[in-house]
Amino acid sequence: MTSSTITIRLDADEKRLINDYANAYGTSVSEFIRRTVLEFLEDQLDLQQWYEAKREFDRDPEILSAEEIAEKYL
Repeated sequence: MTSSTITIRLDADEKRLINDYANAYGTSVSEFIRRTVLEFLEDQLDLQQWYEAKREFDRDPEILSAEEIAEKYL
């Protein structure tokens, strides 16, 4: 996989905070930002799925036991 670069603008205090945090945890700023952004995106996708499941449940609040789910879907 080839890498590419993204540029972000930060004020001096933001940059210092990010640098200090990355250094404290023994990682590069690049790795810290990459990991943080990807984790945020994953959390957002999980949240969207939860909202979708909640809307589905609100439309039809059927509750099934584990055994009933197994019978229905396996």
